[in-house]
Amino acid sequence: MNNAQPLAQIQRPIVLAGAGKMGGAMLSGWLARGLEPRGVSVIEPDPSDEIRALVTMGVRLNPSPGDTGSVATLVVALKPQMFREAGAGLKAFAGPSTLVVSIMAGTPIAAIEQVCGGAVVRAMPNTPAAIGRGITVAVAATNVSGPQREVADALLRATGSVEWIDDEQLMDAVTAVSGSGPAYVFLLAEELARAGVAAGLPAGLAEKLARETVAGSGELLHRSQSPAATLRQNVTSPGGTTAAALGVLMGPDGLQQLMTRAVAAATRRSRELAK
Repeated sequence: MNNAQPLAQIQRPIVLAGAGKMGGAMLSGWLARGLEPRGVSVIEPDPSDEIRALVTMGVRLNPSPGDTGSVATLVVALKPQMFREAGAGLKAFAGPSTLVVSIMAGTPIAAIEQVCGGAVVRAMPNTPAAIGRGITVAVAATNVSGPQREVADALLRATGSVEWIDDEQLMDAVTAVSGSGPAYVFLLAEELARAGVAAGLPAGLAEKLARETVAGSGELLHRSQSPAATLRQNVTSPGGTTAAALGVLMGPDGLQQLMTRAVAAATRRSRELAK
């Protein structure tokens, strides 16, 4: 689905349940890409000033189910624990043919179907979605039609790129790699700065060097067609300073082993949350 459906052509109304950081980022992306504000309703008991401001554009805030009419798409952007407490209230917004798009971590399709009904697409975005640079992985229930899948793709693509899978069991590993992945990158910047201080750099300079190096390297990786391994090799001279550092990072009990264990731990936890 490289050619996303134009958002202006998507059937409405759309109800967004949960307008926190991720839900709010999605809403902003939809409106920026041409979705008609009057076709969107937001269910959010504690809306931010930014969400309240959208009401002046026509977005409806906290309407009753009777006021929305027949909902074409319900997007659930609640925290999983909130869904367990308040999810039953969403059922009134979803009919049998409603597309239900969930971005809740650790919440399987079966659980969403049980609470909301409808035709469910389960998706896992990540926090760079807030700046339009996220990556989302999605899987559709068997009753999701082709046109509904295109709608889900267009809505999710408003915050970055989208990949589709057929096996929902892979979502735990997806969560561990890309869903939790930004935290690993932020930790890298944090520890690189700390190591710089340990090597004698002033704290402010070490933090700036680490921050800009991680951000710039990520952008280079984004723009390059070369594999990450090739980019790494390109900056590693035999016998040089980078090679000395990589000898530690790539040695026994180095980054490969640590990352494998970390992703495995996150995958296990995702499976536990789904129970």
